[in-house]
Amino acid sequence: MSEKTNEKIKVLLDEEEVDSRIKTIAERISHDYAGKSIHLICILKGGVFFTCELAKRLTVPVSMDFMSVSSYGADTKSSGVVKIIKDLDEPLEGKDVLIVEDIIDSGRTLSYLIEILKQRNPASIHLCTLLDKPDRRVKHVHVDYSCFAIPDEFVVGYGLDYAQKYRNLPYIGVVSFDED
Repeated sequence: MSEKTNEKIKVLLDEEEVDSRIKTIAERISHDYAGKSIHLICILKGGVFFTCELAKRLTVPVSMDFMSVSSYGADTKSSGVVKIIKDLDEPLEGKDVLIVEDIIDSGRTLSYLIEILKQRNPASIHLCTLLDKPDRRVKHVHVDYSCFAIPDEFVVGYGLDYAQKYRNLPYIGVVSFDED
């Protein structure tokens, strides 16, 4: 069976831009959390690349947990149906929580997730994202730390994928689909 489309990737943000911005955001977070510990919640799978790069640049004590939620499947648009695939291993009670996400577009997933996590009584809950698509917002979510606001294009790289491909690209690229 032959493929009907060929994906082309155009660099949107190169590796140096991404690295520089993560360093800047890590400095802000470290300043804002001075004297505290941060409990990072990495949203899998895409958030793992960003979370690791962010965590190693933070100067305050860090603990980490992982959560997997899905609203995409193999599609390029959010289905709007949020499923928790892997829940947290540790309780959040009394912790200063920072949710780390690869990209926020419609806000549906994060809005749902934040409400669930608030019920677990953290001391605080904030949101950090590598990429923000404010033009796609359907549900309001307050983004405390955003590395880049980007246009409404389908992007891959640095943890973001298309059908589980391209996560390992060291830059953020825009996917276009050419018909054969």
